[in-house]
Amino acid sequence: MPELPEVEVTRRGIADRIAGARIESVRVGKPLRWALSIEAQALVGRTVRAVRRRGKYLLVDLDAGILLLHLGMSGSLRFDASLPAPGPHDHFDLVTSRGTLRLNDPRRFGAVVYVEDEAAPLAVKLLGGLGMEPLGDAFEFEAFHAGLRRRASPIKQVLLAGDVVVGVGNIYASEALFLAGIRPTVAASRISRPRALRLHAAVREILARAVERGGSTLRDFSNIDGQSGYFQLEATVYGRRGEPCRVCASPIRVLRQGQRASYFCPVCQKH
Repeated sequence: MPELPEVEVTRRGIADRIAGARIESVRVGKPLRWALSIEAQALVGRTVRAVRRRGKYLLVDLDAGILLLHLGMSGSLRFDASLPAPGPHDHFDLVTSRGTLRLNDPRRFGAVVYVEDEAAPLAVKLLGGLGMEPLGDAFEFEAFHAGLRRRASPIKQVLLAGDVVVGVGNIYASEALFLAGIRPTVAASRISRPRALRLHAAVREILARAVERGGSTLRDFSNIDGQSGYFQLEATVYGRRGEPCRVCASPIRVLRQGQRASYFCPVCQKH
């Protein structure tokens, strides 16, 4: 599933290229997770102002309204002046004066939804419960620590939930917890202030590094130009069950938390 780094890589690949473009036509293919909620023809003639990100959502600001895009489990976007004819998994084309923005999504868990503004009920439903953004100044340590202290669930589960901090998906949660020296099963509320400070820095560092590496490509993800991400190639624990820890050489272990695999070093992450 594309997580925050993959979505941010996608945003950066689109933003400058589509800003100022006029929408010339819209093609809607097979139904996605949610309906567009506006007649496609009503978007024609509008202008793209900017592309922002909130958590794993892309917000395409128009001169009137916003398109919320979510890549779901297997989605990816392309933007080019001359894309081939749509294939069976190409479910949305936004044809503009600067090129076509296309959503490809084999599993169709993604979505393109129109809202009038961020105060619209649907926008509030999708975005209102999201936690702090981890890559900017809004990721305040005091708020992060307070959020952890209110949660008795295992820290790995709290990071994945997205209501304290957004975008820390499974691979990035495992990597951040390793970097901070915290075992994924520890209750979030029991993490001391010094350890929470290490985790706060680790989350920011891991996600920033993942963006620099183009995200992670475990199955389907590719960037706006069809290129894979490379962060997974330098993972310290994720996907390395039984392999030696890069720090202490102990075998990496894995356990199940919910429906997700948590990778950790039993020596470097004792508590």
